[in-house]
Amino acid sequence: MRAIPTSCRKIAAIASSNRGFFAGMVMKIVADENIPYVQQCFSSIGDVYALSGRAIGREAVADADVLLVRSITRVNADLLAGSKVRFVGTATIGVDHIDVDFLNRSNIGFASAPGSNANSAAEYVVAAVLEIAHDHQIQLRGASIGIIGVGNVGSRAAKKCTALGMKTKLNDPPLQRQAGNPKYLGIEELFDCDFITLHTPLTFQGPDKTFHLADHKFFQSLKPGCAFLNASRGAVVDSDALKAAIRAKKLKAVVLDVWENEPNIDVELLQMVDIGTPHVAGYSLDGKIGGMIMIYKATCKYFGLEAELGVADFLPEPDAAELELDVQVDSQEELRDVVRKVYDIREDGRRLRQVKDKPAEKRAAYFDSLRKNYPIRREFHNTRVVLAGRRKEIEGALDGIGFRVIDEQDARQKTR
Repeated sequence: MRAIPTSCRKIAAIASSNRGFFAGMVMKIVADENIPYVQQCFSSIGDVYALSGRAIGREAVADADVLLVRSITRVNADLLAGSKVRFVGTATIGVDHIDVDFLNRSNIGFASAPGSNANSAAEYVVAAVLEIAHDHQIQLRGASIGIIGVGNVGSRAAKKCTALGMKTKLNDPPLQRQAGNPKYLGIEELFDCDFITLHTPLTFQGPDKTFHLADHKFFQSLKPGCAFLNASRGAVVDSDALKAAIRAKKLKAVVLDVWENEPNIDVELLQMVDIGTPHVAGYSLDGKIGGMIMIYKATCKYFGLEAELGVADFLPEPDAAELELDVQVDSQEELRDVVRKVYDIREDGRRLRQVKDKPAEKRAAYFDSLRKNYPIRREFHNTRVVLAGRRKEIEGALDGIGFRVIDEQDARQKTR
């Protein structure tokens, strides 16, 4: 990764005031090394020991005060029983890998990062939908998309798809019960949509169980030729049912970012889908740093420390700070080209497909390496699009999916 903008002096100054708060004892922090800049940030309040998320075991956390994880580390009694850990933070929006009840019973503080990577995941949906539309010559304006799970990610995906001119149908039983809003439909009312995208947590019991929500019956109920996307959790989809639906030519296209049994993914299924990526929908640098700062602030608050670092201290300048677009006609292809210049989802797909060329025993490690060494990806709002010629539809779409749009004449005036 690039050098961070934060001055070493600033972190050192914060460290000198915070690190000795335990009457001369320095806090020990064990962290997933895949949290970007975790050492630079958290070294301001303690000694950071960064490990692979899958290598964080009982021995590693035994004498730690703080544990910081991402989704691949399961945090429960098996991991923490008998340890000194007093606070756990996960730099993720999901918490299905955390036994929150155990933490509560053990009086261990906890924080997650809800919403931190939601915009990144919603932009992933936009990129995927535009690619599918290109490949299958689908006009998105007027096409329908069913969004199952309308939390932080799903609600943003709905807004962005609306900006593309799509008709959205929403399904979220917990929200429907809570809000009583008729906009939340029964799942069967989404089955006639041209696209279906999943954004639910993974739950195994109760009325809203999502484990294998997309099963054989689900796929049989979909409109023939539906395009299916999953960027939630792998086990929300029954992989065998999905493969059967693909073989039966039930689906027009499939995009998967998440897989059952990660990192040991189903390579056969990967070869069958249109786009398959290594669980990176929410992996924008903006989202990752945002999640880190959320748990950094929560950690500081729990231990009574001053949180003096923020997102701006770590984000570098974007590569694509400005794009010029000479639009002759409103065009879905022009929109796709702009998105590709900032985030090329196909490149993520190409990298993952190389897993088939690896020996079977090395495929899981390769999957993990793609996540650990993920290239810098910035969110759309970091890029200003200068439009030569006003085209109402594409201008509104670019703005609606997150870009900053400015007319060419206005841009010239600002540079005078």
